[in-house]
Amino acid sequence: MPLTNLQYDEIQRQYDARQLKNQHVLQERKTRIYLEYPRLKELDALTASVSVRHARQLLDGDETALSQLKQELAAYRRERSLILQTAGVDEHYFEPPYTCPDCKDTGYIDGSRCHCFLQAAIDLVYTQSNIRSILQEENFSNYCFDYYSDTKVNEATGLTARETAQKAVMESLAFIKSFDQEFHNLFLYGEAGTGKTFLSNCIAKMLLDTGHSVIYFTAFQLFDLLEKNKFQKDMDAAAKMQHIFDCDLLIIDDLGTELANTFTISQLFFCLNERMLRKKSTVISTNLGFDQLSTVYTERIFSRIVSSYSMIKLFGDDIRLQKKKLSNSSGNSEFLHK
Repeated sequence: MPLTNLQYDEIQRQYDARQLKNQHVLQERKTRIYLEYPRLKELDALTASVSVRHARQLLDGDETALSQLKQELAAYRRERSLILQTAGVDEHYFEPPYTCPDCKDTGYIDGSRCHCFLQAAIDLVYTQSNIRSILQEENFSNYCFDYYSDTKVNEATGLTARETAQKAVMESLAFIKSFDQEFHNLFLYGEAGTGKTFLSNCIAKMLLDTGHSVIYFTAFQLFDLLEKNKFQKDMDAAAKMQHIFDCDLLIIDDLGTELANTFTISQLFFCLNERMLRKKSTVISTNLGFDQLSTVYTERIFSRIVSSYSMIKLFGDDIRLQKKKLSNSSGNSEFLHK
């Protein structure tokens, strides 16, 4: 997706700020450890000076200069290693704390934009910073099975609500693990409040953390963008379209909450089909059952989803209501204690 000059400059300023911060951290580390171990500073200075001295000797025709250099440097390295061991640090201590080790916070690898640059562009264009904050809470580290009943059973599978949720998490983790090797799509369905959005956010968090580009849309947001691109000739919407097709993972949340019509149905098929052709994964969540899905979105889309997506069903009591009851109960309890 082409960026405007202002957008590019904004992203570049982010990288410049990261590099400046990295250098400050590195300088603080060096200052601190040099004060405690002054010999370490001497060794670093000697390493630089001896390399220059022997290079001059080599240019002057001294054939022993290279072997002497190797010996002296090896001795300095051994002494330096012992000091670092005493200090309880290793060589990585003298490396900047890169946000992206792949491009070393430059945004580029061998002249091409790094994956982190692509995600930076997505975050800027789609203003997804709010998603980032949500993912700090909604991730696998905070996933709780206690909200799922261990007595309610799905007659079709014989699994309880809790066992079903555990199976859904296992399938999601397998999806993430094989993400770069195999092309997969996920379809999360079930009644409202059963954790579908939370699970899709967990997937997004892990993939973002491993350098993949992710775009999240509610169905309403996605179709609003598609409508602006199609009918209003919105330049901003048109510029965003390419990322929808090219990002590593597209999440469409709450499919079925938008106003379904001939346009949305045709655009949904186009979007899903285009990503499949490009082998780009999609995660869809919906409260609709299979019968509703085929009725609202036609047999053509229903068939495409069923044949190309791994179906993951969640069921149980509404988690949002459970949390609200617990919150109210806790609040009332605190009031009574007061």
